Amino acid sequence: MATKEIKTYSLAEMKDKYIGKVGTKERDDYEYELRMDVLGKMIKTARQERNLTQEELGRLVGVQKAQISKLESSANSATIDTIIKVFKALKAEINFNVKLENNFVKLT
Repeated sequence: MATKEIKTYSLAEMKDKYIGKVGTKERDDYEYELRMDVLGKMIKTARQERNLTQEELGRLVGVQKAQISKLESSANSATIDTIIKVFKALKAEINFNVKLENNFVKLT
């Protein structure tokens, strides 16, 4: 009895097939939402490591607890200014990288 080989797919192939190819609006929207979700999780993790409640962090930043909660669940509604204030209140260093094609943009 011959064994049948199972076809495997990479994550990139699955994204291309089910979400859309790189450069399409659907794929861009997906990648954006994913980044915002990761950013929210980073904020939550940093807050918890500082042993702060959402309310305490909100007071440090000057926003309501509800805004911190919303930010942690998905950062897509926050301004860059708010995100920077949150990380500053958490005494956390953040870095920004800009990559054009395969090269990182460096400021001189």
